[in-house]
Amino acid sequence: MEVSVYNIKGEDTGKKVVLNDAVFGIEPNDHAIWLDVKQIMANKRQGTHKSKQRSEIAGSTKKLGRQKGGGGARRGDIKSPVLVGGGRVFGPVPRDYGFKLNKKVKQLARRSALSYKVQEGALMVIEDFSFDAPKTKQFVELAKNLKVSDKKSLFVLPEANYNVFLSARNIQRNELAIASDINTYQVLNADVMVITENALNVIEGVLTNKVEA
Repeated sequence: MEVSVYNIKGEDTGKKVVLNDAVFGIEPNDHAIWLDVKQIMANKRQGTHKSKQRSEIAGSTKKLGRQKGGGGARRGDIKSPVLVGGGRVFGPVPRDYGFKLNKKVKQLARRSALSYKVQEGALMVIEDFSFDAPKTKQFVELAKNLKVSDKKSLFVLPEANYNVFLSARNIQRNELAIASDINTYQVLNADVMVITENALNVIEGVLTNKVEA
């Protein structure tokens, strides 16, 4: 599939790039997408939740009442879970929510998400660009020229660019990512993807190489 290449002024340069069908033209696999996004969100969880169990509560271990004849349950000591201030039964404990997912499944998920973006017409390719100095105004102008300033957009660069990153970091609804590091959630979370020409080559190289993650 061919797509037009735009410059930073939002003008069609007349150039075309051919998207690799193995990356941008597959039949999306929704289950692979679900698994990958689930893992990404699970890895973001701190898992530091904790409640005190019966053995961790400070209090006397003296039995509060006799075994029979009290007219109630045998609730034991003051740390009993049935009493206010007692320990919690089966409460949360610190844990790691992460789980293993095969590299091929993660690759399939990213290819599926990118294919969805192409099908929706939400993928744009622009010429490579850079800023001489960090200027938020320049990035705002770039987004306006590309008509994505009012959308949740993901700009994909081939490599880290300090000036571009600093120019974009204070702008809401705009996110920058390195081509080799983009994940399924970032792609799906964006209304539109703006990819530079070299970044496009990096993405295709990563997702057509079976060895890469």
